[in-house]
Amino acid sequence: MKKLLIPVLLIAAAFLLYEQSKETPNVYLTALSIVVFMFLLFKLNARIPHKNSNPNESDDV
Repeated sequence: MKKLLIPVLLIAAAFLLYEQSKETPNVYLTALSIVVFMFLLFKLNARIPHKNSNPNESDDV
């Protein structure tokens, strides 16, 4: 899944930059591409394990 998210994320970012380079960018396409980009970042971030993901360790004093 991670191998699919990264290229799609890059395509969404490239499309967003391309749309912004136009003289009159379409607001709806820009908003949609930002939503897709943020959703894909959220999904990709959920796949990365947390630094302190070991359940046996606790910070109780």
